[in-house]
Amino acid sequence: MSYQIPKFRHPELPVNELGYTKADYEGSISTLCAGCGHDSISGAIVKACHELSIEPHKIAKMSGIGCSSKAPTYFLGKSHGFNSVHGRMPSVVTGASMANRNMLYLGVSGDGDTASIGMGQFAHVARRNLNMVYIVMNNGCYGLTKGQDSATTDEGSASKKGDPNVYSAIDLCGTALQMGATFVARSFSGDKGQLVPLIKAAITHRGFALIDVVSPCVTFNNNPGSTKSYEFVREHAEATGTVDFVPMRKEITTDYKPGYTHEVTMHDGSSLHLYKLDENLDPFSRRSAINTLEDHRDARSILTGLIYMDKDSQDLHDVLQTSQRPLNALEEGELCPGNNMLENINASLR
Repeated sequence: MSYQIPKFRHPELPVNELGYTKADYEGSISTLCAGCGHDSISGAIVKACHELSIEPHKIAKMSGIGCSSKAPTYFLGKSHGFNSVHGRMPSVVTGASMANRNMLYLGVSGDGDTASIGMGQFAHVARRNLNMVYIVMNNGCYGLTKGQDSATTDEGSASKKGDPNVYSAIDLCGTALQMGATFVARSFSGDKGQLVPLIKAAITHRGFALIDVVSPCVTFNNNPGSTKSYEFVREHAEATGTVDFVPMRKEITTDYKPGYTHEVTMHDGSSLHLYKLDENLDPFSRRSAINTLEDHRDARSILTGLIYMDKDSQDLHDVLQTSQRPLNALEEGELCPGNNMLENINASLR
C-alpha cells in the first residue's frame, strides 16, 4: 500500500498572495481511521494557513504523543516540525520561541497529552502567555491504547466498551481561563465553517491561543451514550455566535456584514467580527466567560465559538523584553557581555 500523495495537480488550482496553492500546505496521506475528526481539523489548518498566505517555512508545528500528535504529518509538509515526549510539547515550544520569536508556533495535542500527563505543562504555558496556537484534538479517549476514558471524558459518558465514566471531566477551556490564557475558543471538527475563522484569529492573536476541538473517535467513542460522538455534539452544541475573520490585506468595506455585534482589530491590523453572541457572554470578560462555561456545563450543552479574548494581550516576549532578533542571528560579542560586565555583576552580589 502506498501513502504517497500524487504529485500531479490540476494546473489551474487557485493560488494565494504568495503564489502557493492549497496543495503546498498539505502533508502526507493520513493513516488515521477513516472518518476520524482529526483529519477534518488538519484540513481546517491547511485552509486557514493557505488563505492567510503564510509562508510554510515560517511555521513550526509541534506535538506530543497520541493520535492527535500524529496529525502534523498530514498537514504543512513544507514546514518545520518536532514530535516531542508525551505531554512535554509546551516546553519544546517555549524553548524554540525563546530562540526565535519570528516563527509561528502551532502546537497540536490531545486530551490525554494535555489534560493528563501534560496538565502541568499546559497550565504553565497558558499562564506565561507564550505566543503560540495550541489546538487540542479532544476525543475523550485514548485512541492509541484501545479507547480508555481520558481526563476530559464527561461524567456518565460511556465509550464503546459501555461502562459510564464515574469521574468529573476536566474542562480545558475553563482551565485555560483560570490559568490566564488570553484567547480561548472551542469548536467541533465537523464544523469547518466555524473552525477555520477561529484558527485564523488564533494565529493572528499575540499570546497563548487555545482552541479545544471536540473530535469524535470513530473507532472507540462514537457510540450512543458518548458525549464526544458526532450525534451528541451536533444535538447539544450551542455557538456563542458566528465568527468572521477579515485579513488586513482585504478591502474591509467589501467584507463587512450587516448586524455584527463586535469588531476587534487584531495585532496585525486584521479584523475579527463576532455576530449574535450569546446574550450572557461578554467575550472580553474572563469572569463572564467562566460563568457562561459553567452555565452550559450545568445544562449539559457544549459551548462553541470564541469564548474569551484579551484585546490588549502582552505575550511572554513583551513581558521579558527579549531580543527582537533570533538568538542564532546574534554575534558572539552580543551574546557575551565581556569580563568587565561579569565582574560588575559579581560585585553587586557580594
